[in-house]
Amino acid sequence: MQKKTIRDIDVTGKKVFVRVDFNVPFNEAGQITDDTRIRAALPTVEDLIGRGARVILASHLGRPKGRVVDDMRLKPVADRLAELLGSTVIYADDCIGPRAEEAASALNDGDVLLLENLRFHADEEKNDPSFSAQLAALADIYVNDAFGTAHRAHASTEGITHHLPSVAGLLMEKELQALGELLTSPSRPFACVFGGAKVSDKVGMIRNMLQRVDIVLVGGGLAATFLKARGLDVGESLVETEMLEEARAIMAESERSGVPVVLPIDVLVAQQVKPGVRARVVQSTNVPAGSGIVDIGPKSIEHYFSKLESCKTVMWNGPMGVYEIPQFSMGTRCLINYIAATDARSVIGGGSSVDAVQEMGLADLVTHVSTGGGATLELLERGTLPGVEALEDL
Repeated sequence: MQKKTIRDIDVTGKKVFVRVDFNVPFNEAGQITDDTRIRAALPTVEDLIGRGARVILASHLGRPKGRVVDDMRLKPVADRLAELLGSTVIYADDCIGPRAEEAASALNDGDVLLLENLRFHADEEKNDPSFSAQLAALADIYVNDAFGTAHRAHASTEGITHHLPSVAGLLMEKELQALGELLTSPSRPFACVFGGAKVSDKVGMIRNMLQRVDIVLVGGGLAATFLKARGLDVGESLVETEMLEEARAIMAESERSGVPVVLPIDVLVAQQVKPGVRARVVQSTNVPAGSGIVDIGPKSIEHYFSKLESCKTVMWNGPMGVYEIPQFSMGTRCLINYIAATDARSVIGGGSSVDAVQEMGLADLVTHVSTGGGATLELLERGTLPGVEALEDL
């Protein structure tokens, strides 16, 4: 995945179309509640400004399904970006057509333009060739800095690359280096910790990483399906019945390869998944009828720590319990604290995992926190992404 980046091209005086991921959350008052994704794009934007590029930024926001939705306009993002840059950000209320063309043509060296929500046009997600060509006509060079959307072959991530020289931004480069190292040259021993709700979301990644790691630790809702696949009664726990055979196949592969798949030895259970309910710790072999697993237990936490102690690389994806409810978040919090304190190279990916690390204020103590979500999962499953393949090789 050695791709050209903005460092490898001359951008002075050039109009540079940068696909960014500004899909940020808003509250009911229309205010941005987390500007992490905007901040993540700053190194690329500032580098291009500093070298005299005429920067044209494009992003999606939400799921407008090909129609204009006023609550999903990018004007508040333009305002926040201007605050972070300490300079003016021009805003165009469309991403193609006369208004976008006029705004792009009027740019001077070092100017920044943010186009309107790409997904106001259905042709964006259809990867329509005509729409791709209209986007490309705005610029001289294309840069993909939106790793979180690189698993989608859309007009602004794949189609546009057929018309312009296409390279990676600095955030994209950082993601590819960190995740690529996990696939090609991790320091060993190498552990993967998988949590979250569904095996179906992660079965491909688990299968792929099982061939590359030294140990796999499982928690969250995934653990219930794996425990059930081992023949244990898990009460009312969330189980993907259709994934039981997949879970058994993964454990069979674990036996053949000698790479352990470690499941919780004790779990926290409750009769309802809501705040304030009574919860208790039981052995994973003794989940009572009428209760479901909501977190890993204290013995499991200590057991997982002992398995991670000698590891030089740790990749974690997915919380260990129902993290959103504080009384069911102990396993996740303990794991984050442990990973943040270790000397191992640590990579955290997946929306809930990233949210948890940031909420605890420990992101700076982790080697790499991926911005990708689904893109992270797909890259670790398949080793590449459509939006990455489309960029020029070194």
